[in-house]
Amino acid sequence: MLKEWEDDGECDLYFFDEAGFSQSSSLPYAWSPIAKPWEVTAYSHSKRLNVLGFLTRKGEFFHHMTTESVTSEIVIEAFDQFAAHKDPDAFAVVVLDNARMHHSKAFQRKIVDWMAHRIHLVYLSPYSPELNLIEILWREIKYRWLPLTAYSSFDKLCDSVKNVCNSYGKNYSITFA
Repeated sequence: MLKEWEDDGECDLYFFDEAGFSQSSSLPYAWSPIAKPWEVTAYSHSKRLNVLGFLTRKGEFFHHMTTESVTSEIVIEAFDQFAAHKDPDAFAVVVLDNARMHHSKAFQRKIVDWMAHRIHLVYLSPYSPELNLIEILWREIKYRWLPLTAYSSFDKLCDSVKNVCNSYGKNYSITFA
């Protein structure tokens, strides 16, 4: 039903989620030329860049980045920035998971404010991340779009993630059926 509303132009459908990026590489394997193996430093502890994103099937991507732990306050900050960024006349439906921070008292108090900005929240069924399309974006960034060299330093990692996120829709895209 939400997809039909979006297709009919009745709403903008966004998928929201958080993803973390650290030098503890997400790469399960890599190919290299014979006799020229890639060497990547293994980091057991690394700082973390957290990206909170809002993604549409049409290729719109709004994101908020932080090196702080993702708390209710950080999620509220991301939603407030999204509310200020979106077209004030457009009705937005945001699909999100049931993470604890999405049900906190502070978050729940903000829902009425966001409704005033024409933002309506729809929670996914528990344990169904496959229904959240932004999970595909996180997988593409971690496993395909970040170069192996991004993991050489935390600053490079942050720059690479920012580059991919800022270039989404231009240099990087996903086609949703």
